[in-house]
Amino acid sequence: MGWVLPPPPQPFAAVEGTEDRFPVRRIFCVGRNYAEHAREFGNDPDRELPFFFMKPADALVETGAALPYPSATSDLHYEAELVVALKAGGVDLSEEDAAGLIFGHAAGNDLTRRDLQAEAKATRRPWDMAKGFDASAVIGPIRPGPAADGAIRCRVNGAIRQEARLSDMIWPVPGIIAHLSRLVALAPGDLIFTGTPAGVGALVRGDTCVVEIDGLVPAAVTIA
Repeated sequence: MGWVLPPPPQPFAAVEGTEDRFPVRRIFCVGRNYAEHAREFGNDPDRELPFFFMKPADALVETGAALPYPSATSDLHYEAELVVALKAGGVDLSEEDAAGLIFGHAAGNDLTRRDLQAEAKATRRPWDMAKGFDASAVIGPIRPGPAADGAIRCRVNGAIRQEARLSDMIWPVPGIIAHLSRLVALAPGDLIFTGTPAGVGALVRGDTCVVEIDGLVPAAVTIA
């Protein structure tokens, strides 16, 4: 068997403290998983199960990158998020079993073309082009093992724009994984961006945006 085209390179994330790399299969993202963020967009966080959207695996960008301002938007937003990396998969999992799938955690930034998302919401169309564009998933090195409760914050040019605690999530990580496993067959190499706190806002050319989570290496990006 031969390939009619060269196979694309394998997307990967760094693993903290080692030269090893984590091969990325899929990127799932959770919407409205912090109550105050849900409210700032006019939604009721008490009435919703977690819902998901996706980014292409090759949208992943490692910390420290300088990214060109993306096309087709004039309202690029940051969203600070905890990222969960899975070492195993499964379907219809309990929360206890779901916790056993976790390889590690990282700081991440779910970059969003907010104007395209607003248009998609207004016309009841998919969010793909608002969320799944090139270089839209910034990630720091993955730290193997569990993640304790801690602060999550986003700084733009040094000023804090978002700040919360991981325990403020409506759906904790095992619940997110268990619910997602009822929708798709999870697999090793899957990443899950677990939602963002209130305080999202715009980035402009020249901005440096840093997502910090206690115990993890920050995820930083500069918009060129």
